[in-house]
Amino acid sequence: MEMSDRYDPSEVEQRIYAWWQSSNYFRSEDVSTKPPFSTILPPPNVTGSLHLGHALDHTIQDVLVRWKRMSGFNTLWLPGTDHAGIATQSVVEKKLKKEGKSRQDLGRDAFVDEVWSWKEQYGGRIVEQMKRLGDSCDWDRHVFTLDENVSQAVKKVFVQLYEKGWIYKGTRLINWSPSLESALSDLEVDYKEVKGNLYHIRYDLEDGSGSLTIATTRPETLLADTAVAVNPDDERYASFIGRKLKLPLLDRSIPVIADEHVETEFGTGALKVTPAHDFSDYEIGKRHNLEMINMLNKNGTLNEAAGEYAGLKVFEARKKVVEDLEAKEQLLKTEPHTHQVGHCSRSGCVVEPLLSDQWFVKTEHLAEPAKRVVESGTITFEPESWTKTYLHWMDIIQDWCISRQLWWGHRIPAYYCEQGNVTVSEGQPTECAVCGSANLKQDEDVLDTWFSSGLWPFSTMGWPEETETQKTFYPTNVLVTGHDIIFFWVARMIMAGLEFKKDVPFRKVYIHGLIRDAQGKKMSKSTGNAEDPLELIDEFGADALRFTLMAQIASGRDLKFSKQRLEGYRNFMNKVWNATRFALGAFDGFDASKIEPGTVLNSNDLSDPDQWIIHKIGQCEAEVDAALSSYRFSDATHAVYSFVWHELCDWYLEFIKPVIYGEDSKEKTATQTVLVQVLNRAVRLLHPFAPFISEEIYQKLPIKGEACIVDTYPTPKNDKDWLEMGSETVATELDLVREVITAIRNIRGENRIKPGVEIKTVLAPKDDKSQKILGGNKEYIRSLAKVGELLIQPDVDMNKSAVTPVRMGDLSVEVVVPLEGLVDFAEEVKRISKNIEKLQKELGSLSKRLSNENFLKNAPEDVVTQGKKQMEDLKTQIESLEASKLRLS
Repeated sequence: MEMSDRYDPSEVEQRIYAWWQSSNYFRSEDVSTKPPFSTILPPPNVTGSLHLGHALDHTIQDVLVRWKRMSGFNTLWLPGTDHAGIATQSVVEKKLKKEGKSRQDLGRDAFVDEVWSWKEQYGGRIVEQMKRLGDSCDWDRHVFTLDENVSQAVKKVFVQLYEKGWIYKGTRLINWSPSLESALSDLEVDYKEVKGNLYHIRYDLEDGSGSLTIATTRPETLLADTAVAVNPDDERYASFIGRKLKLPLLDRSIPVIADEHVETEFGTGALKVTPAHDFSDYEIGKRHNLEMINMLNKNGTLNEAAGEYAGLKVFEARKKVVEDLEAKEQLLKTEPHTHQVGHCSRSGCVVEPLLSDQWFVKTEHLAEPAKRVVESGTITFEPESWTKTYLHWMDIIQDWCISRQLWWGHRIPAYYCEQGNVTVSEGQPTECAVCGSANLKQDEDVLDTWFSSGLWPFSTMGWPEETETQKTFYPTNVLVTGHDIIFFWVARMIMAGLEFKKDVPFRKVYIHGLIRDAQGKKMSKSTGNAEDPLELIDEFGADALRFTLMAQIASGRDLKFSKQRLEGYRNFMNKVWNATRFALGAFDGFDASKIEPGTVLNSNDLSDPDQWIIHKIGQCEAEVDAALSSYRFSDATHAVYSFVWHELCDWYLEFIKPVIYGEDSKEKTATQTVLVQVLNRAVRLLHPFAPFISEEIYQKLPIKGEACIVDTYPTPKNDKDWLEMGSETVATELDLVREVITAIRNIRGENRIKPGVEIKTVLAPKDDKSQKILGGNKEYIRSLAKVGELLIQPDVDMNKSAVTPVRMGDLSVEVVVPLEGLVDFAEEVKRISKNIEKLQKELGSLSKRLSNENFLKNAPEDVVTQGKKQMEDLKTQIESLEASKLRLS
């Protein structure tokens, strides 16, 4: 079958994907004799675009799903998108603003219709982008978090939790976005480093006998102070505890209290306490039963509690308060201070802690069983270190604010009569459950997006109905996600699954790290180091991007992304393509009609390279199977890469060229059969990581099944009979030959001997076995190392020669290449001396760093280990160069 000179991803990928989809290869079955494997796609925001974090997250899932599908499982990868309350409402509000309108102008119903229209027009973009990456989801099952069945599930959960007393309305401190005029989840708060000031303010004792100095970054909040707290062990303030202070500017009386949570080292050690506008202060306020004064309106201006400052915006009030404190000589000092300030992730405004009337979920009863399933190992984390983090979070869990002051989302199913009584109902109630009034008004707020996301593993499968989907696929096998949402999403899914399904939502949680740039810096648009995966796919192809991400992922660690690596793996794809082109050319006259991938040949008909490559692919299958089974994706990727690039392309194809172009038809047919069988297995092994190129190549092979995506994934178990054609003994022998050829090539390169020059080589085996192996493979060594005269003898004069020892287990040989007439010895000695000097400098610098106590104490363990290994490598290189210099002298 014809193949183009170069692999062109843009021509292949969308065509192949459309064929997979139209052939229903991604489809799962609710009833099947195959064992089930299921995972749910963390639903991206409907407003979103694919970023590199998505690409990593999705590639991991797709690798697992494709591997399991090829391993005979009934695989469900359930896709969906999130309505993303704040994000989507913000996008549409910005659109309206450009048109000179606001949501208030439209009214609630018309605005929600406008958002639905936007969603219908643009909401499918991210799904199409996922397909570009190769996501093999069961798209027929795609769910949107505002679909009717999900909405019914959300209402049912709300009502049941309310009836148990686990959902309540109350006044607590929450994150507030003055711009959106809505509560925010912690995940919707971006902390940014801000250069501000630390203001030192004098608070006078009420009796005039002295004063305290406090330090704050938010002087305007003193207008809502209700105490000053000091640490009971701080001797500086022991005499102040229990006394009264006069609040600056407002002259209100506030107490000095003792609280062990006050840090004596920060600022002055005396802490102004504003319980209604600071989370730490709120906890102090609750412990000491302090008054909680709210000084903010919902739009971020100050209210009447701020006295003469009412109506000012926060930063205007800050400026005025500072001016007034200076005028009263109560501002003692102002010093620059850089600190982290929370900003609304959607509007960019500063987030204000606000005491607000909201709906909350009481979490204590839900958290306990969610802790137990992790402690017992029913749910496991990979890497295991995240177990401790999860359990710590569950120990300190707070009640969860679930209401948002938005119009887009799941509207809270609570209804109020004129007397203020509340009726909570799944359907639209006709009368008040308390007084019977028919005049009811629904709560204006919507639910936090994470409320519906927490039900995702079962609401997407048809709950609250009992469906075959749930019977087959719930609980799911694994959840793949980043560590930033373990608490926001993972914990809530576990709590909801145990409460409403009486079972965990998944058995395994695989946590991956973040993607950073080549220097290890966090990627972001603002710093200009973010990479657009769609642009990368356009330039390098989806397979190269997927392979790059999987080759670098290590258990839970952040990975450094660079285009240089991406180029390297694009070259790998081209290598695979070109190897296939050679192979297809080698099949001229080959009759594949009676050959299957598992056809077993008589081992007597197989050449040594044939037996060698069969043994090698068997080792690769074992490595990949073990690695994927334990979520070691980079190990699996490296095993496939190493086999395809090195064993198959670099060596086997070279070993067999004399046979392919030779006259022995029987030997040629055997080698052609092994080549096509190996290539068939190689592309199947490659498929989960690089699905497009593997499918394209698979379809061009003389032997194949219906499609690579649904063919069997090769393992030592299912390939047992075929792999027995390989020989470990022959593999060891050819490995020695390969190392010898490599040593000769390296000597040629190091001594700058031109490729066309046939060099004399002496091989000095140290044992009889090595002597026999080398003697039986002289032709391979001659042709592949471009050797003229080849001698195999135990004794050899090494003077004026390049020498490389080759050792493999109990096999040992010295590779000796006489250099007389090939190099200028004086110049070569000079060059070696310079290299030794350079390496000694590197060694000295490295040694100095590794003997520095501060470096050893602060550097990551892997950096220290790598440094020590580098030192040993440098010492070995120096010893080798010293020996070479001595021989050439």
